[in-house]
Amino acid sequence: MIQLSGLTKGFGDRVLLDSVTWQINDGERVGLCGANGSGKTTLLRMLAGLEEIDAGTVVRPNGLRVGYLPQDGLVHSGRTVHEEAGLAFGWLLDIKAEMHELESRLGDQSIPEAEHDGMLARYSDLQDRFRVNDGYQLDLKIATVLHGLGFSDEDFGRPTETFSGGWQMRLALAKLLLARPDLLLLDEPTNHLDLEARNWLEEYLLGYPHAVILVSHDRFFLDAVVHRIADLSLRALTDYPGSYTHYLEESQARLDRLRKARREQDEGVARMKMFVDRFRYQATKAAQVQSRVKMLEKVVPIEVPPERKKVHFTFPTAQKSGRMVFELADARKAYGDILVFRRITLHVERGDRIALVGPNGTGKSTLMRLLAGAEPPDRGTRREGHQVVAQYFRQDEAARLDPSLTVHETLASGSPVHMVPMIRDILGGFLFSGDDIYKKAGMLSGGERTRLAVARMLLRPSNTLLLDEPTNHLDLDSKDVLLEALDHYGGTLVFVSHDRYFVEKLATRIVEVGHGEATLYPGTYSEFLWRREHPELARTGRRPGVPDDPGRPAPSRSPRPAARPSRDERVPQGASQPAAPVQPAPRIDPAADREARKRASAELRRQEKAFLAVLARIAALEARIAEREAAVKTLEETMSDPTFYRDRETSQPVLDRHQALMWEVGDLMGQWEDLQAEADRLRPVSRSGAQS
Repeated sequence: MIQLSGLTKGFGDRVLLDSVTWQINDGERVGLCGANGSGKTTLLRMLAGLEEIDAGTVVRPNGLRVGYLPQDGLVHSGRTVHEEAGLAFGWLLDIKAEMHELESRLGDQSIPEAEHDGMLARYSDLQDRFRVNDGYQLDLKIATVLHGLGFSDEDFGRPTETFSGGWQMRLALAKLLLARPDLLLLDEPTNHLDLEARNWLEEYLLGYPHAVILVSHDRFFLDAVVHRIADLSLRALTDYPGSYTHYLEESQARLDRLRKARREQDEGVARMKMFVDRFRYQATKAAQVQSRVKMLEKVVPIEVPPERKKVHFTFPTAQKSGRMVFELADARKAYGDILVFRRITLHVERGDRIALVGPNGTGKSTLMRLLAGAEPPDRGTRREGHQVVAQYFRQDEAARLDPSLTVHETLASGSPVHMVPMIRDILGGFLFSGDDIYKKAGMLSGGERTRLAVARMLLRPSNTLLLDEPTNHLDLDSKDVLLEALDHYGGTLVFVSHDRYFVEKLATRIVEVGHGEATLYPGTYSEFLWRREHPELARTGRRPGVPDDPGRPAPSRSPRPAARPSRDERVPQGASQPAAPVQPAPRIDPAADREARKRASAELRRQEKAFLAVLARIAALEARIAEREAAVKTLEETMSDPTFYRDRETSQPVLDRHQALMWEVGDLMGQWEDLQAEADRLRPVSRSGAQS
């Protein structure tokens, strides 16, 4: 479809591409990867014909339609959203307009018969072309793509200039997808999309009939969409068939081979130079010396990419919070006539890792502000636990940096003294090196300010983190630094992120925000999606990744998998009696006859016996829960090993076991709740009427 032949491109004395030959075929989906500043965007612009080349050629077939989506900067105005999206079908709209014009003229009886017949033939031809190209499905196609990218029906009629920059880029992406060019070039298309829109775009691109080249910092998105990676490094393009995960393994192996070859070459050159220096002035060795000199002149040094320094970071320690961290009870929130939350209740415990998910505009940031105490609920209550030290990372955190401080001063201010030596390492992990650390914060770009704000957060001690889209504008290396730090974070974590890999790696509970509600789901994001896609199976108690047991009756107590009860609601291990209040049994009438007292006494003994039996079952169940939770913790320690995911055959059984244990713990917790309710019902009273 398109071929690069001897392509060279540079800026000043910096060469990005040096005699590159490469091609892409129709129907291929290629991920373009490389370090920041390696030239990925420049290459896309050259393929789109928007950037001049220094040497070489770009060979395109005649009539090739190329569509290019930049990272940002596109603005639309003067039309509604639906009208702007419809411009993707400009030539079909021209046909439609001509058909309407002919329809109005065909009703004119003053037109001569010959001209009338010609108009009929023209109308028939236009109608056939319009029908063959699905012209009668235009509105449906436009609505499908706009809905998929997050636009509502109410948005269709709004002027485009009333939308923010992120939504403007969504609209530009919608026009490209509707136009279906032969070569689709996407530069960070997921930057402005929430998880719902990313999932939709992923499915759309999987069925896209033409070639796609995309740049993305979302590794889950790359894994799902592309089947080939082109790595731009050392001024050349290197192809790696397969997924992004496979590319990481293969590129590292290639890098290891290059480094080994470079070491061997350096050792050989050193030996030859030593020989030349030693025998340069001995006549008997002159021929051998000259031979080695010529060999040295012919040596072409093997070029190896600079090794990226891997930053390992641990959060500074903070005092431990109480079991309850935040609690919203019957909270309502509205802005004028816009109701965000009707009546939500949410309990956040110490150690929770909660991801807030839902389309843009449903209230995730509002819920984050309510939890952080940045805004009070209109009705209901917010409670904060004992010794909670929270950090709240807002979406606009980058704009809150002091513009007069340098990059280094920004991190040094407010950081613990013992963390100051880590500042340079952290800055390097977030792509600040050399003289960059002396730049004023006010002189940084938007992406650089976001990276600096995230780095500053890492250096401040806390036991609770509230993070609202911290991964925006972060490249893969910076995300890895943040992800590893959060993975080892020992406190409570509530976050919003549109990076599927980030959410999947961190979250152990999902809160779905939308329609004025916040619904809690235990488990990972994949399990949450499974429950949404298979509601009928979830209602019968089946779990993703866990085979059915025909001998086990389906649970009937709840239409959804039971959520794990809060730690404040659990009975501590080893407790002999639950502490929940109960309704006392009826008093025994002292005036009753002897037979009635005997019957009442026998009933009381039977109730005490049943109550003790339930307590024994509760104690046994708590022991099983503790055993399963210990097994889960052991597996999670194994899964935290950076090398764990390299061998799928070895890691998959561990992942399946972890998933099965998580669902088993959920079931056991549900049984624990039922037994607690039964114990409350059976709790006996003493003969004096007081609870035993």
